[in-house]
Amino acid sequence: MALDLITATTSAGMPAAATLTKTGTGPDAPGFGDQLGKLLGTVEQQSGAANDAIGRMIDGTGDVHEAMIAMQRADMMLQFTVQVRNKLVQAYQDVMRMPI
Repeated sequence: MALDLITATTSAGMPAAATLTKTGTGPDAPGFGDQLGKLLGTVEQQSGAANDAIGRMIDGTGDVHEAMIAMQRADMMLQFTVQVRNKLVQAYQDVMRMPI
C-alpha cells in the first residue's frame, strides 16, 4: 500500500489526513519523485489561483473574501510543503548519523 496524500484533497484544497490507496509496484507505478513533483505542482497551482483572485479583487470583478480564502489555501499548501521538506531533511540526517 502507498500513501497518496498529495492527490487526495479535501474540500478546502488541503491534502486528506490519511488516505490509503493500493498502487502497483511495477515499472510504470508512480515513484516518490513523481509524488513530490505533484506536490510542488499543487503548490504552484494554489499560488497562481491566489494571484488570480487578487487580480480579480483589484479589478473589482472579484470578492475580497474569495481572495483571502485563496491566499490562505496557498499559504497552507506552502506550509505543508515546508513541513514535508523538514521531515525529509530530518530523515536524511538520521540515516547519515547511523553507525555502519
